[in-house]
Amino acid sequence: MTALPQHTSLHSPPHAPLLSGTQFEQLREAQEILKSAAGAILRVTSLLDARFCNAVELLAQCTGSVVVCGMGKAGLVGRKLAATLSSTGTRAQFLHPAEAVHGDLGSLRQGDVLLLLSNSGETEEICRLIPMVQRLEVAMVAITSRSCSTLGTQSDVVLETGPIREAGHFGLAPTTSTTVMLALGDALALVVSRCRGFSREQFALLHPAGALGRRLTCVRDVMRSGEQLRIAPQETSIRQALVELRRTGRRTGAVMAVDSEGCLRGLFTDSDLVRLLEQRRDFDLDRPLAEVMTRNPKTLSALAPLSEACELLARHHISEVPVLDECARPIGLVDITDVLALMPLEWNERQAGSVSPASGASPAPFAS
Repeated sequence: MTALPQHTSLHSPPHAPLLSGTQFEQLREAQEILKSAAGAILRVTSLLDARFCNAVELLAQCTGSVVVCGMGKAGLVGRKLAATLSSTGTRAQFLHPAEAVHGDLGSLRQGDVLLLLSNSGETEEICRLIPMVQRLEVAMVAITSRSCSTLGTQSDVVLETGPIREAGHFGLAPTTSTTVMLALGDALALVVSRCRGFSREQFALLHPAGALGRRLTCVRDVMRSGEQLRIAPQETSIRQALVELRRTGRRTGAVMAVDSEGCLRGLFTDSDLVRLLEQRRDFDLDRPLAEVMTRNPKTLSALAPLSEACELLARHHISEVPVLDECARPIGLVDITDVLALMPLEWNERQAGSVSPASGASPAPFAS
């Protein structure tokens, strides 16, 4: 067999030189590609009409599963859309069109909705499924560039993207078209989710792992409680509170001062203590907490989302937030050292030592 000439090789050899073009030209080309994708998405917004609402109604009222089907790059987009639908409260799965005709079509049932993806609307594997799906009496929603295509004319609802020029100097590889298909599919999934009344709490149940899952948990699930807390009557002196409330392990960096009924009246933090010592005010250590504590500190409910605690810590530049029950009695405390990874981006851009005590009066180090 005669070997292919070097210039027809599909892959450059390891010793091939770098692609031509200056860095400026490469950056300009990348910017044009991104602008092209963004422009295509914006153009599709002008094509949205009552058909989009019809598609939303079909998916929102689906009593079975939304089955997403696509071939090639559209299939990869379809897998992502199936995952998005599933994670936002719409039961969904992906069906490979080539596998469908070899038995996987059995996963379709009456009550399902088939979401078909094909830029041209003429993908052979997709079009081959249409008569079989029609016999099963399963509703079809298509995302395609042409409503007059085979897929478009045979579907119950068509979401048309219009003609799209692919990115790159060849303009051949599915790029801009798949970006548009993904964006339109995401819009469909999220609008359907809202119509279904999908709540933040349900979202949290479906995303229990990682930073996202932790951010969606309740304060109750991460707060320090029990023997980790330092609670003292507000008449107790600072010195006495520090001696009697020593804690080992993960202790809180604040003493919560309470009245005779156990209701929170103020907060005295490790940062407050450091400030007293730096100012050589040792004599204040024998004063009652009520005279030096921060009155009416920011507080949280145990059922508040953890994201609310992070926003509160960042917005008021504080290190600890007491958690109260319905009678204003302290039952927990959220310490900033436990949620550092979840803090808002703008907070993380500041120096770690810029968090101030509960009063927000002056900078102080973190509580331990």
